[in-house]
Amino acid sequence: MPIQHYLFLSLALFSIGVMGVLMRRNAIIVFMCIELMLNAVNLLMVAFSKMMGTADAQVFVFFIMVVAAAEVAVGLAIIVMMYRKVHSVDINILNRLKH
Repeated sequence: MPIQHYLFLSLALFSIGVMGVLMRRNAIIVFMCIELMLNAVNLLMVAFSKMMGTADAQVFVFFIMVVAAAEVAVGLAIIVMMYRKVHSVDINILNRLKH
């Protein structure tokens, strides 16, 4: 498959993720959109690694996935604690947590 298909798919996934972060107010959906953008970049790195014939970028993608797994654990813990405090996952309500 040509590299252009990977580029288009990665661009589409990243664009969907950016639009989700900018337009949504639900913390869980925003969090999922951030993960979608991260996976779009990972797809692009693996595609370029395949095109170049080296495995250097694939090792880097593995480390990005490990960091993303840790990010999911911490992010979901923060969202759960926010829900326990204000009984909502709306990110506009986060100003209440200052007090």
